[in-house]
Amino acid sequence: MSKHLEIFASYLVEDSMVKIDLRKHTRIALLYFLVIALLGVWLRLFFVFRMPDGFNFNNVLHAHSHTALLGWIFIGLMTLIYRVYIDETSENKSYRRIFLLTNISALGMLISFPIQGYAFYSISFSTLYLINSYIFTGFIVRNVPERFKYRPSFMMVRMGLFYLVFSSLGIWAVGPVIATVGSDSDWFKYALYFFLHFLYSGFFFSTLIGILLHIIEENKIELSAHRFSQFFVFLHFGIIFSYILSVLWTGPNPVFYFIATTGAVMQIYGYYLFYKLIRPHLPYLNERLGSIGYGTMKLAWILLIIRIFMQLASALPYFAALAFKYRDFIIGYLHMVFLGIIIPVMLIFLHYYKLMHLSKKPFILFLSTVFVTEILIFYRAIAYWLHLPMPELLFFNHLLAWISLLFPISVVWIIIQSKTFSSR
Repeated sequence: MSKHLEIFASYLVEDSMVKIDLRKHTRIALLYFLVIALLGVWLRLFFVFRMPDGFNFNNVLHAHSHTALLGWIFIGLMTLIYRVYIDETSENKSYRRIFLLTNISALGMLISFPIQGYAFYSISFSTLYLINSYIFTGFIVRNVPERFKYRPSFMMVRMGLFYLVFSSLGIWAVGPVIATVGSDSDWFKYALYFFLHFLYSGFFFSTLIGILLHIIEENKIELSAHRFSQFFVFLHFGIIFSYILSVLWTGPNPVFYFIATTGAVMQIYGYYLFYKLIRPHLPYLNERLGSIGYGTMKLAWILLIIRIFMQLASALPYFAALAFKYRDFIIGYLHMVFLGIIIPVMLIFLHYYKLMHLSKKPFILFLSTVFVTEILIFYRAIAYWLHLPMPELLFFNHLLAWISLLFPISVVWIIIQSKTFSSR
């Protein structure tokens, strides 16, 4: 174990005079990917075996979600942003510090959350992450070359960084909320949902869209300024208003349902405008990304359409209450967003920019596992809702847990294939 920690530390501590090896940073991100896959299996085993005293499901869940969002995905995206917009500059030393602090905060949360849940140490490492995210945002905005600043791609990334900072208000609120009304209160959920919504709907999606637009811009293609402006306005107002969707389960004043519906509709129209913006350039994307990359984009687009219509449905009081009553709807939705859209697209971009090698077989195994587990999760929710035939619960939980073992297997395979390729 100590040997593995030494190797990990050697990745973090690089010679400040040497150009940063972003492939090493990507391999560290992939290690977090493996950790969250293992934690995901552990969470599902809670429903199969009796865990020893001291292991708390919610604490492990917090470790799983925080490491996924702030370890694996955040490091993957910050590596992509640096590679795309800053890599040609000499700002190595500052970025190394940011990367080191990111890992200290991610590892701290990974260790402290399973032990104590939301308490002093986990909140301290979360606070370190927040401060470091501000430093990262300032670093990118200050050091991006002038030629990128007003391109549509970086305008999307810059909005993503805005959401990264804005989402942190939810985490800052967690401590005072726990101290005043407790972690079982609705206000605690409001704060967490605020953080989660603006992190993934805002930072993650805006950044990935920006990088996709950058790939188009690499071919010296001028995107329609009018269409981009329309898309930009509708999408971002939609993202802001649709946060209200996360709190409709409380049955608020009807005006909140109107705001939430407006946000969902604006997102739908915004993504429609996005499709019109990039439609003339789809043949180019097919050529640049290759069959597996372009196929992944089409799959992500289909799931994105499903996602935004699920959001629209949740603006109706009946479906908002339904999602709160049957947690599998929420779990299935979140896994569809992260495992079906965000992570596959990010892997394709990491592969495209030669930060890793993504082999077809392990990637297909990963996507197949996502598909099968999503079918099981959504079926269980629909079966309880509509009183459909349902297998014996323990058997179902066993089935879901053992199939989930394919997640860490596929991630290990991806890491091995990428390492083998990079060592050639």
